[in-house]
Amino acid sequence: QVQLVESGGGLVQAGGSLRLSCAASGRTFSRYIMGWFRQAPGKEREFVAAIRWSVGVPVYADSVKGRFTISRDNVKLNMAYLQMNSLKPEDTAVYYCAGGAADQFSSIRDWENSYKYDDWGQGTQVTVSS
Repeated sequence: QVQLVESGGGLVQAGGSLRLSCAASGRTFSRYIMGWFRQAPGKEREFVAAIRWSVGVPVYADSVKGRFTISRDNVKLNMAYLQMNSLKPEDTAVYYCAGGAADQFSSIRDWENSYKYDDWGQGTQVTVSS
């Protein structure tokens, strides 16, 4: 059974930075898609970024492109990160780490679809003050 545990959320002023971590366990991750999603109060869960664990090519939502960076640790093979810079109040949300077997995704566009992911963390709150 796969477990995903996020950490690193908190309160930060606009323009600041945070790094979220996702610790994964319960399977081998060589053929795995790791994604980050977020959900603000009263809004639907939205895609933020995703990466294929073995290859490392990232995909980003337009709203975070150039500000956020998704990565996985080549040494600690069970860790993934979301570096968030130039944070804005509209980035305030609960951030979720998600994962799924690469075979479940027909294309890179599928990486943006939360329904394609089987494994989810409990979420970590990010609050950006103006």
